Amino acid sequence: MRNNKQHTIFLKIRNCLFGGKEGPLVIFLFLLQGILERLESGEVVVGDGGFLVTLEKRGYVKAGLWTPEVVVEHPDAVGQLHMEFLRAGANVMQTFTFSASEEKLESKWKDVNATACDLAREVADKGDALVAGGICQTAIYKQDADEARVKRLFRLQVEVFARKNVDFLIAEYFEHAEEAVWAVEVLKESGKPVAATMCIGPEGDKNDVTPGECAVKLVKAGASIVGVNCRFGPGISLKTMKLMKEGLQAAGLKAHLMVQSLGFHTPDCGKGGFVDLPEYPFGLEPRTATRWDIQKYAREAYNLGVRFIGGCCGFEPYHIRAIAEELAPERGFWPPASDKHGIWGSGLNMHTKPWIRARARREYWENLLPASGRPFCPSLSKPDS
Repeated sequence: MRNNKQHTIFLKIRNCLFGGKEGPLVIFLFLLQGILERLESGEVVVGDGGFLVTLEKRGYVKAGLWTPEVVVEHPDAVGQLHMEFLRAGANVMQTFTFSASEEKLESKWKDVNATACDLAREVADKGDALVAGGICQTAIYKQDADEARVKRLFRLQVEVFARKNVDFLIAEYFEHAEEAVWAVEVLKESGKPVAATMCIGPEGDKNDVTPGECAVKLVKAGASIVGVNCRFGPGISLKTMKLMKEGLQAAGLKAHLMVQSLGFHTPDCGKGGFVDLPEYPFGLEPRTATRWDIQKYAREAYNLGVRFIGGCCGFEPYHIRAIAEELAPERGFWPPASDKHGIWGSGLNMHTKPWIRARARREYWENLLPASGRPFCPSLSKPDS
């Protein structure tokens, strides 16, 4: 099976050889396409998954501040996770720079940001993938909302991203629209395309700015791609995306849409999302979405008009593979990791037990209601906040 880049080249060369209008120059230019060119052409862009929670489970990240020292302490672990997401079908490698500001990492911040860029680029170059430099909300905003101080922290990280020549920038995980707007304004100074996502649900940000209003503010600040990431599961995240889309339409604005939800089900979350659940962060496994849940999420996101689809905390490589497999007809190829996975359980056809062979069909997995195996567990929790 071809990887993403091989398949793309194959299609372009086939068109050239068999009567298409595309020649070698077009093939070359295609391989140079950035994030906006891909989205504007209608391509489905698959983002990567979660790093913090995944690497905490593997013993490389400490819960609490959730800072990414692992980038310099165990770069092989970070690179391996990037590689797994690439094989699963992701064509954006986001730098593992969440909370990697001077504010959180003091003297380590510069090395962490630079090394994170190098690790993402090394893997991205092995496939048809782009590198996105990422920044997130600050702690000082909540303390005094000093615009100059907040923007200074963003600029320090962006200077590293510019030096490392990342392909585009993402402002992610913002609870307050005002701070997200400041982030977008700083990222726009780089001249690179900017995506902005907020960690909000249908109720809006911490100051009750609605999802639609948040999207409008971000686009007016200069973001070309807007959406949500983290804090909420697939269903709630898509509800929020629908409200963002409606807000942009009502304002007469256009932007590409992006969603990177949790890999956990969170129907019982309050406004703060999964961080307020009593299971956060060490007891979330019973809430993990199945690969089939994520195929549904991918299809619903696509039908909503979202073309940049990925995941955040709880999203493992097999979840990204589920997105890539569900949208393979639209993308025109299967990810390399699908070589070891039969779509909708088709690999079970070779099983020796007939009742397991009977599960090798889409209807079985689409309609399954998974049991938790925990007889005294409630199906929902009450948030602590």
